[in-house]
Amino acid sequence: MQRALIAAFVTGLAAPVIGTYLVQRRLALLGDGLGHVAVTGVALGLLTGFAPTWTAVVVAVLGAIAIEVIRERGSTSGDLALALLFYGGLAGGVMITGLAGQSAAKLQQYLFGSITAISVTDVWFTIGLAALILLLGVGLLPQLFTVAQDQDFAKVAGLDVRAYNLLVAVLAAVTVTIAMRTVGLLLVSALMIVPVAASQQLARSFRATLGGAVVVGAGAGVGGLLLAGWISVRHDASVAPGPTIVLLALACFVATWPVGAWLRHRDRLRQPFPAGAVAPLEATDHDDHDHGPACGHLAVPHDDHVDYVHDGHRHARHGEHYDEH
Repeated sequence: MQRALIAAFVTGLAAPVIGTYLVQRRLALLGDGLGHVAVTGVALGLLTGFAPTWTAVVVAVLGAIAIEVIRERGSTSGDLALALLFYGGLAGGVMITGLAGQSAAKLQQYLFGSITAISVTDVWFTIGLAALILLLGVGLLPQLFTVAQDQDFAKVAGLDVRAYNLLVAVLAAVTVTIAMRTVGLLLVSALMIVPVAASQQLARSFRATLGGAVVVGAGAGVGGLLLAGWISVRHDASVAPGPTIVLLALACFVATWPVGAWLRHRDRLRQPFPAGAVAPLEATDHDDHDHGPACGHLAVPHDDHVDYVHDGHRHARHGEHYDEH
């Protein structure tokens, strides 16, 4: 259980870091595609006798490089390339597992996770790769964010866009392989993406989103593992930690979504008129209404004061009178 807690914590820290960049690039499903490719890597490990974790890393990294090259050259769409990874990786993994004389149950522990059976070697392996992901993902945050946000600007700024795109793809592949013992290859993308979606509801900057996603991911990893253990003992049932971790992360998203919707609504009320827009000048009687954040009237910053949209026109209260615009 101690080994499982350590693995769950460091995986929950690392997975959302790369997931934040994937969400920014609108590649949220990349983790799923790489997870299916890693199935072939696990099967090759079972066939050759090598450690499945290492063969999964190699195959997933090669798959990530292949899809990034395909996307860059534009010879096929990103969605089609992901679909090819989905089907080819999973089918190849199942076939090779059969050739290796292994049962489906052996492969299942990698598909759905087996964190409670993790070894000391696997724990150190997970810690080392997670540290690498955190070091590069956080240390290169300005460069990676620029490339993910606007590649044309990144090129003008002198950044090697191809190299940074490949780096994100490779780090995503590494993340998939370190998380496969925690939540399984079929659910690894959820641990990368769902904490980011939950953090986005409250955060208003990329750095805040990344930081919040890391907190949610680590909390879901440890909390899901403990919750699964408690349910198993309390109700004498066999509850897998992987799905519990993902469901707890989804619960965080459900809990933060109403707050995020309210914050976005409040921000829209405070946004100024679009550039060039002119509000109609209408004379109207004003009451003694005091405007505030909750009054429902659009707030428009204007020099040293704030104007409010009221009944189709814009006005600002100055002392005992209103100024019309």
